Amino acid sequence: MEKYQRFQQFLSEELDSIRTAGLYKEERIIVSPQSVAIGLASGKETLNFCANNYLGLSDNPGLIDAAIQAMKNRGYGMSSVRFICGTQDLHKQLEEVIARFFGTEDTILYAACFDANGGVFEPLLSEEDAIISDALNHASIIDGVRLCKAVRYRYANANMEDLEEQLKAAQKQRFRLIVTDGVFSMDGNVAPLDKIAELARKYDAMVMVDESHSAGVVGKTGRGTTEQFNLRGKVEIITGTLGKAFGGAIGGFTTGRKEIIAMLRQRSRPYLFSNSIPPSVAGAGIYTFNYLENSSALVEKLHENTAYFVEKMKNAGFDIKPTQSAICAVMLYDAKLSQDMASRLQEEGIYVTGFYYPVVPKGQARIRVQLSAAHNREQLDKCIAAFTKTGKELGVLK
Repeated sequence: MEKYQRFQQFLSEELDSIRTAGLYKEERIIVSPQSVAIGLASGKETLNFCANNYLGLSDNPGLIDAAIQAMKNRGYGMSSVRFICGTQDLHKQLEEVIARFFGTEDTILYAACFDANGGVFEPLLSEEDAIISDALNHASIIDGVRLCKAVRYRYANANMEDLEEQLKAAQKQRFRLIVTDGVFSMDGNVAPLDKIAELARKYDAMVMVDESHSAGVVGKTGRGTTEQFNLRGKVEIITGTLGKAFGGAIGGFTTGRKEIIAMLRQRSRPYLFSNSIPPSVAGAGIYTFNYLENSSALVEKLHENTAYFVEKMKNAGFDIKPTQSAICAVMLYDAKLSQDMASRLQEEGIYVTGFYYPVVPKGQARIRVQLSAAHNREQLDKCIAAFTKTGKELGVLK
């Protein structure tokens, strides 16, 4: 017991220092479905501007019905991994519609995209190979790279000159894989995938892109950065999630070249040792991708909402990071200010979250606003008005 008491004291002091620095994260409890208007445990209803619910599908009646029907017909859970007795027809159907959506050859499902990124590198690459990763890639990519013995190179965010230098240095390795987020979740900028692909051809490298924040969002029909840069079906590996634009539940995937997917089925540890996604998630996923194949109306509405919101916020005087996605980073720079402003906005009926170190670099605190196709113009205007009022009260705006 004495050993834990010392450790307990250490943890308590660390937690106190986090609170003192204004960096302690509090969870706010929602008592309604995830939607653009949500009910809180406090009894208040607020407009939600911080969910990854880009297409407004989290509470879509058709998607919910598809999940219910899948549960009725195929049960609640699989109680098994895929290669033992955890593969249903729904899993194979979902893999097929995802591959069709992205124009790839095959797909493998995971419990989450964190698992997809964590399980993609080690089965494919060894100490003879090289991974060249963007400095602002998601934590799941960073963790996945750490599990792999390949030589690691890093280039400054979306900096093609630096990427070229790293590719030159990596020529001594056998195989090279460039890894990038499609949309960088804290800033909202899109990776220059066209230029990355050019450098990959020049220096004999493969490309992997995580489309978690870009699939369903970027591109004319929401097929992500490969669509935006006319590279659909030409990138070796794409990872993504069902937990954002595609309904907001759980589940991730890797889609790409069939040989790569086949090797992941044989050796990817998160796939081999984790339960299959439940039938309800698979059924809802099939519904979502079929829906988006038949209509891009939600994607078009999302693009319209984002353009309107960003323009109005800039006109109000806010410092907005350049964005090509549905993420609008309102820069405040000070951690405590980001928390204070988020709290004041909640009082105004706007649900947002302040982001600060270690989620973003020190001195780069912000409120990340995420737009949805489900927001209407009145709700957007209410959010902009609340930001403007609170910004003036806290000295963010003159």
